[in-house]
Amino acid sequence: MARRNRAIKRVVEPDIKYNSQLVASFINKLMVSGKKTVAASIFYDALDLVAERAKKPGLEVFEQAIKNVTPLIEVRPRRVGGATYQVPLEVRPDRRQSLAIRWLVTTARTRSGKSMAEKLAAELLDASNNQGATVKKREDTHKMAEANRAFAHYRW
Repeated sequence: MARRNRAIKRVVEPDIKYNSQLVASFINKLMVSGKKTVAASIFYDALDLVAERAKKPGLEVFEQAIKNVTPLIEVRPRRVGGATYQVPLEVRPDRRQSLAIRWLVTTARTRSGKSMAEKLAAELLDASNNQGATVKKREDTHKMAEANRAFAHYRW
């Protein structure tokens, strides 16, 4: 257990173009080596590609993708006696969002494609249509929690 005080949550400043904290935190997670303007241009290019392909506003598709990828329940290890059990627990709202963003960014990076903007656009389109690797990851997480429901009484 942590012996210090809880860390204070930092407030993420909303992004310039859409005035959205969700977009700003996504750009921060997409950023590599502190290059925020590069990450922002990649993200905005990806949203333009998404809007072009889906014939809907890019931000709307992005929010739908985040909603479809967000996990509701996950397993956490709990040590009881000498055994470690995978105990299903509900995911805190801030962790839900950060997991969804992290999963989208990592699956977009591993995807094959030409540029990062194209890979991210393809992943966002797939996630908004309930397809793709990121949605599969969420389904696997939920399946694991369902399989370990017998250990739910160990939560505290």
